[in-house]
Amino acid sequence: MKLNNLKPAEGSTKTRKRIGRGPGSGLGGTSTRGHKGAKSRSGYSKKIGFEGGQMPLQRRVPKFGFKNINRVEYKAINVGVVQALADAKNLTTVTVADLIAAGFVSSKHLVKILGNGEITSQLTVEAHAFSQSAIAAIEAKGGSAVKL
Repeated sequence: MKLNNLKPAEGSTKTRKRIGRGPGSGLGGTSTRGHKGAKSRSGYSKKIGFEGGQMPLQRRVPKFGFKNINRVEYKAINVGVVQALADAKNLTTVTVADLIAAGFVSSKHLVKILGNGEITSQLTVEAHAFSQSAIAAIEAKGGSAVKL
């Protein structure tokens, strides 16, 4: 075996179709594109949602609703979770930084404390917002809810 007589195994390679090289090749004329129409032309690219000239779905279906640009989204954390975190870390003040460190929220989220669960100790909880039931639960045990 020498470098000058190396070749691929029998049947492992195929010759590529040379389209558009005259009628003698059998692949001239329309060059495998069919007859006429936009798809046979060079530079054709179908628009997203194009349905062959039929009125497309996104234009047939009516528009509705709106996005409120002033909406403020909060990540909801229940007081039961706050109490569990305080017990695990032996904390008396639970801040947003503690919730981020524990992996409950990301640093880009605003935090709202909700009233589901039980508070068993006196806690100072700092967050961006509180529900009425959360404030009642925290203050019933002598703690305080501090808005940031």
